[in-house]
Amino acid sequence: MGLIKKYLGMTFAVVSVSLCVLTACSISYKFNGSSINYDKVKTISFENFPNRSQAFVWGPMESMFNTALQDIFMQQTRLQQVKRDGDLQLSGEITNYDAYNKGVGSDGYSTMAELKMTVNVRFVNNSNHAEDFEQQFSASREYNATQQLSSVQEDLVNQMIDEIVDQIFNATVANW
Repeated sequence: MGLIKKYLGMTFAVVSVSLCVLTACSISYKFNGSSINYDKVKTISFENFPNRSQAFVWGPMESMFNTALQDIFMQQTRLQQVKRDGDLQLSGEITNYDAYNKGVGSDGYSTMAELKMTVNVRFVNNSNHAEDFEQQFSASREYNATQQLSSVQEDLVNQMIDEIVDQIFNATVANW
C-alpha cells in the first residue's frame, strides 16, 4: 500500500510540474515562411515592373505580375506598403517572354511548345544592406503545339507569375 501511495504521489508531482512547464512556455512558429524582424522592418515599396521583353509583349502580363507581387507581400507579411523609400524596396522589369518549339514529331512539325518568362529583380533592404541583390527569376510552361497560344496564354502566364512571385518572396523575406 505504501508503495502505491509513493508511486501515485510521484506521478502526481511529475504531471503537475509538466503542466506548469507547458503553460509557462510558449512556442511561436510562422507558417507563412517569412523571417522578417518587424522591429526593424515595417514598410515595403514596389516600383512598377515594366515589360521590356524583346520577343513577345502580351498587354495584361505587366499588370498581372505587378498585382501578384504586391499581393503576396500584403497577404503573407505585416508590412505596410508605401509609395517610395520603404524599409524593403523591390524594383525591376520583365526581361523575357517568349515561346519556343520544344519537340518535333516524325512529320517534322512541332509537337510541344514552351512558354518562358524571366524577371530581373533589384531588392534593397535598408535595415541590412548585406541582403541587397539583383537577380533574375524564371519560369516556363509547356503546352501542346496544336493549341493556339492565345487559348492557353492567360492560364500559363498566371502559373508562371505565381511561380516567379513565390521565388521572389522566398529570396527576399523567407531567406530560403
